[in-house]
Amino acid sequence: MTRPGSRPPARSSAVAAAMSGAVDLSAFKERATAPPPPRNTSGDGAVSAVSGAVIEVTEENFESEVLLKSSQVPVIVNIGGRAYEPSVVFTEVLESLAARAGGKWILANVDVDVSPRIAQAFGVQSVPTVVAVAAGQPLADFQGAQPEAQLSQWFDAVLQAVEGKLSGPVSDGDEPVEEVEDPRFVAAETALDEGDLDAAIAAYQMILDAEPNNAEAKSAVRQVKFMARVQGVDPESIAAADADPSNLELQFAAADLEMFAQQPEAAFARLISVVSRTAGDDKAAARTRLLELFELFDPAEPIVIAARRKLASALY
Repeated sequence: MTRPGSRPPARSSAVAAAMSGAVDLSAFKERATAPPPPRNTSGDGAVSAVSGAVIEVTEENFESEVLLKSSQVPVIVNIGGRAYEPSVVFTEVLESLAARAGGKWILANVDVDVSPRIAQAFGVQSVPTVVAVAAGQPLADFQGAQPEAQLSQWFDAVLQAVEGKLSGPVSDGDEPVEEVEDPRFVAAETALDEGDLDAAIAAYQMILDAEPNNAEAKSAVRQVKFMARVQGVDPESIAAADADPSNLELQFAAADLEMFAQQPEAAFARLISVVSRTAGDDKAAARTRLLELFELFDPAEPIVIAARRKLASALY
């Protein structure tokens, strides 16, 4: 999740959460949304955050203030703490940049001592840690305070990565438009939320059978089928595969585990290596499995493009 430009998540939040591996934000959904008291840093009763540009986030309002708003503009989650002076100073820099961003992104401040589970969900190891969230999923992150010039470049990269993929900021004069949920997708996502992967696959497949060009259903079917497959994989498969490179099934299982652990480069490299050193049916099977993993991503994703080039070299 360290670079802008990651693939946009599937329509289903349940699919995205299940596929997110180490970064699972689904635990913060459907919580109460009562906002926390505003942070007062001026000492005179004034709130330092510019209205709308900076928000205070806890576990209770994480869904409404981060996950939902990130469908409009990137939400920059600043995980720090008032007890850490470097974090306090860095937060002031971020708030200043947020005020000047004109609504292109929102700063969400999280106090690690108040909301430790948010820090745990993001795998935070030190503060400050900053994570860009777009469409409900982590897009890019960094640790430690950064110079303002470098921050500006990073924000520009984030905005470029989501250009045309989010709905944009809602102005005060805009009337909120209630999205009508497709009951077919609701049924599929309900099954997924309940852990019934077979029912979810069947529900998504029903949509796809009726609408063969429905990209959302097609992506969901691929992802849920992968989730179902990886559930049956032995957690020790990676070590076993490394010890027995000639065992094709172990290599497939290890690649699935690496993919699920958000290590797509490792999964791709493993299967490309199998393609390069095998022949005949084994080579064809490894290529087919690799192409299946490619389909879990946007075809324009840089890691997929790079892996396809390496696959071409391995084939020829």
